[in-house]
Amino acid sequence: MPELPEVETTRNGIAPHVEGKVIDALVLRRQKLRYPVPQTLLVDLPGQMISTVGRRGKYLLLHVETGTVMVHLGMSGSLRLVDANVPAEKHDHIDIVFEGGKVLRLHDPRRFGSVLWIEGDPLEHKLLVNLGPEPLSGVFDTEYLYQRSRKRRQAIKPFLMDSHTVVGVGNIYASEALFGAGVRPQLAAGRLSRRRCEILVAEIKNILAQAIEQGGTTLRDFVDGNGKPGYFQQQLRVYGREAEPCLCCGTAIKLLRLGQRASYYCRRCQR
Repeated sequence: MPELPEVETTRNGIAPHVEGKVIDALVLRRQKLRYPVPQTLLVDLPGQMISTVGRRGKYLLLHVETGTVMVHLGMSGSLRLVDANVPAEKHDHIDIVFEGGKVLRLHDPRRFGSVLWIEGDPLEHKLLVNLGPEPLSGVFDTEYLYQRSRKRRQAIKPFLMDSHTVVGVGNIYASEALFGAGVRPQLAAGRLSRRRCEILVAEIKNILAQAIEQGGTTLRDFVDGNGKPGYFQQQLRVYGREAEPCLCCGTAIKLLRLGQRASYYCRRCQR
């Protein structure tokens, strides 16, 4: 699933090409995605200009004068910028066509993504209003994580992956950050000391920043706004490396299931 680095990479890729551009038409090839795409967009969007492209968690926010188009990429979706004369493929469900011949195209093989319309403040939408802080913001700091985790028996990895705790720390990045911080994924969140919270917060910020710089992680489907894969997978230290030697100590990487998700860690480096 595209996580925060992949969504931010997409935002960075498309924003310079669509901000300030006027929408000429909306092409809707399939209305039923995770939620029905509002038919009113076919009439309401043409003629409007995208002022800015924002992001909250894993949601892209295309702001126009009368509201916001909120896009989620689902399990395998991508939002690509293509020329208008490029033929649509089987899983290309929505085109936002701009004056001048460019198209913002939603490709979503599994159809778990969504395109919704919000009037008013998008941050008050029911899908966004209860989200935790952005991990790269100043709000997500040592004291926040320490206080939030007190008396929590839940394992630290699923705790970090809960979007009510912090947004965008998905399975890959949680595994990598916990390795960097020397914390076992199954450790109860409430057992983290303030010092270990400090190290973990710094590692989460570092891992996510590196992933964004590398264009995200492409394991199967993800491509950025220009159709290019991410390269952070070349820097993965534990994720997907079961039974391979730890890059730090040589101990075989272990795999366990936490919350029905694969969790990779080193028994010696993480405690």
